[in-house]
Amino acid sequence: MYYENSEKHIEAILESPDAPNLVARLQTQLEEERQKRQQFYADIDDDLKAEFVNGEVIIHSPVKKEHTDATGALYLLLKPFVQLAQLGYVGYEKVMSAFTRNDYEPDVVFFGNEKAVHFRKGQWKYPPPDFVVEVLSEGTEKRDRGIKFQDFEAHGVQEYWIIDPDEESVEQYFLQNGKFKLHLKASQGIIESRAVQGFSINIRAIFDEQENMKALRQLLKEV
Repeated sequence: MYYENSEKHIEAILESPDAPNLVARLQTQLEEERQKRQQFYADIDDDLKAEFVNGEVIIHSPVKKEHTDATGALYLLLKPFVQLAQLGYVGYEKVMSAFTRNDYEPDVVFFGNEKAVHFRKGQWKYPPPDFVVEVLSEGTEKRDRGIKFQDFEAHGVQEYWIIDPDEESVEQYFLQNGKFKLHLKASQGIIESRAVQGFSINIRAIFDEQENMKALRQLLKEV
């Protein structure tokens, strides 16, 4: 759908007798956006969670406890598993991932070894991840399901989880033929990653502390 809409927009511009002026206007706006992005890079610091989306700087508000708990619970499972299995790199909340036009700091990200081998000390900007997790909040849901979904899809993110901490559910999308396809939406049962080979957990482990500890012990046995 993303590519289809883009092609329609391009065709509409090309069919317009005012196409050269429209393109010039677009180029001017994109140059102004590029300058804003450079200023964004100069202004951001470690204290703020901020993103650059379609020319706008988004400063994130504090999140509810259930958001933090779900994010931390998944990270607690994913990080040691990936490290012990030597699969790549896992980041948490403050990993600035640069896409063609936008910069995001997803809640949890995974980069396979093909990308992670190039990471260095002092690095603060990263390429698009292989696996992204966003935990919904009132202020982010529209972007998580909208522009981010489209951007992750367009840049080859292999797997995307959307976690709803209020409903205690997970949506799992796999990239297939360049488009995200919903593979699973559930509040219980097993969820198995494709991007992180061998990573399989009980969904309740994201929302329940005791289940989280059980899942962690099981994962460490399997590595």
